[in-house]
Amino acid sequence: MSKRVLMQEAKNRIHVVFEREHCRSGMEQVPALSCIDEPGPLRACLDKLDHLVGLNGVKEFVKEIYAWLEINKRRRAVGLSADQQVLHMMFTGNPGTGKTTVARILAELFREMGVLSKGHLVEVERADLVGEYIGHTAQKTREHVKKALGGILFIDEAYSLARGGEKDFGKEAIDTMVKSMEDYCNDFILILAGYVEEMEHFLHTNPGLPSRFPIRLHFTDFSLDELMVIAENMLQERQYRLSLTAQEKLRHHLSKQLAVQDQPFGNARYIRNIVEQAIRNQAVRLLHMRYTSKEELMTIRGEDLRFHHHEEKQRIYSWYNEKG
Repeated sequence: MSKRVLMQEAKNRIHVVFEREHCRSGMEQVPALSCIDEPGPLRACLDKLDHLVGLNGVKEFVKEIYAWLEINKRRRAVGLSADQQVLHMMFTGNPGTGKTTVARILAELFREMGVLSKGHLVEVERADLVGEYIGHTAQKTREHVKKALGGILFIDEAYSLARGGEKDFGKEAIDTMVKSMEDYCNDFILILAGYVEEMEHFLHTNPGLPSRFPIRLHFTDFSLDELMVIAENMLQERQYRLSLTAQEKLRHHLSKQLAVQDQPFGNARYIRNIVEQAIRNQAVRLLHMRYTSKEELMTIRGEDLRFHHHEEKQRIYSWYNEKG
């Protein structure tokens, strides 16, 4: 019994189907050039992706890209044509939804697959690209493109390049990027990131942009349960844990924040700020204790979780015997 891989491309989507088939005599068997289950750098990249909380749609698409690259290797090995696809991408979504993290994993994955020679990530924003006088912006933009050769150039809040109108130097950065995508078409991958509506407006500032970004991934906000898992993971990495009361307090606070519809939510970035502040608060609390047990040093209590006064005024009571 062997695996047969069927590919069907539709709007840059690659569908991989594994079916059973009996090996027929006389048919040439194409050996797998790399195996997704074998330990190594490639498997480590995919494991990093799998360990991210949520992002199921993004994970599936990344695995489609992996499948397409792998099958192209097998096609070339038996003398078949292997068309290249443009891999420049657009990531949309609120802050803290994992866009930069996924871009970094993609850089490593593409290096292991032989798409990128270096696999590094160069992260920039408007201030890094826009200069102060005519010609300065083009120079700065070209410099960052050259730094990104062999890897990924990631432009966060890319829509800010188009905010100033026709006379703004941001337009010069956009035009320079379009030309660089032609000059170095296979030497780097450009990923633009930002809010959904702003990025759609940005695409229409240059007629050459929409067709150059065939891959568009949307990063949805995390659910309440996913945010709690992210918080617990962050604490576990630092060898801390939440007490039962702290869990209830954090869940209640996040539930209220998610219910606010008129402002973007910070997602994992917001969780990181809460976690780091709670750790500092715990340190101040424990400093006044002469003796502290290992359990006390590891536990974040409800009183250590403090939110802005206008966001959280209601005290959370718990059956668990603890302050806060």
